[in-house]
Amino acid sequence: MEILILSADDVKKALPMNTAIEVTKRAYSRLSSGRVQMPLRSRIHIPKQEGVLLTMPAAIIDDKEIAVKIVSVFGNNLKRGLPLIHAVVIVLDAMNGKILSLMDGEVLTAVRTGAGVGVATDFLSPINSKIVAIIGSGKQARSQLEAVCEVRLIKQVRIYSPTKFNSQKFADEMSGIGKIPKDIRVFSSPADALKGADIICTATTSFNPVISFKNIKHGAHINAVGSFQPKMQEIDSETIINSRVVVDSMESALLETGDIVIPLKQGLIKKNHIYAEIGEIVNGEKKGRTSSKQLTFFKSCGVAAQDVVAAGIALENAKKKKLGEIVLL
Repeated sequence: MEILILSADDVKKALPMNTAIEVTKRAYSRLSSGRVQMPLRSRIHIPKQEGVLLTMPAAIIDDKEIAVKIVSVFGNNLKRGLPLIHAVVIVLDAMNGKILSLMDGEVLTAVRTGAGVGVATDFLSPINSKIVAIIGSGKQARSQLEAVCEVRLIKQVRIYSPTKFNSQKFADEMSGIGKIPKDIRVFSSPADALKGADIICTATTSFNPVISFKNIKHGAHINAVGSFQPKMQEIDSETIINSRVVVDSMESALLETGDIVIPLKQGLIKKNHIYAEIGEIVNGEKKGRTSSKQLTFFKSCGVAAQDVVAAGIALENAKKKKLGEIVLL
């Protein structure tokens, strides 16, 4: 059996952000139309390492695409100088179940997560957005910034991370890349970074809110991708109460993210406070932003359908560009 192995560098070359955003629209569309077979991700917790092992399979039958991602998120890795996330994606032939490719999942996860933010930003953020605030400085934060700059003409970036060195490194490395502006400013607090920002992106592993409603500009748009467990909360409940809330998956949002689960348990919101899945907006079933003064909030836990379409196009492009290495098993 021949399998195409794609490294992190191969995936980067085969999965540009603009392409990832377009295929992610299709993933969200199929998901909200009930055309994706996708169980909720399975979890194995490793408490001593602040770790969790996730398995995420999905099939988009209409499009003949199947893939499964295995990803680990180990909190203690940051102290060891290791990446927080490790992941691989396996792509299968939808006709016969044959394994076609094994590819780096860390880069793919970062790009497809950023692409999801790009889709939401395109439909929900003010069309004339100029300033974006990024809370967090890791790979997810970088991909969010890249995606936002694909769909909006951003003039200024504000970055906050608890470690100033990381913030400055982010600013130095991301300034002027592609459509990202050169004007990237480092802030010493999230409150200062948020003031006046048209778009806010969070990508942290925080269990306590890093975003407070009092610091948010009227009419801003927020993307939150960090909270993927019920006890993790990046965004304070007051912000959720006052926002038009859009999610990638209703099932996932109600079970997996503290940004939604915590205010629900506190009785501050009800399930119907979630306005829509982003796929419903992509499909034209519901409207996105309807007012310049509206505060919009997109919560993404990440869904396996995103991995399927991202891996599929990455494999297709890799073959065209003759990337990767074929191995025999």
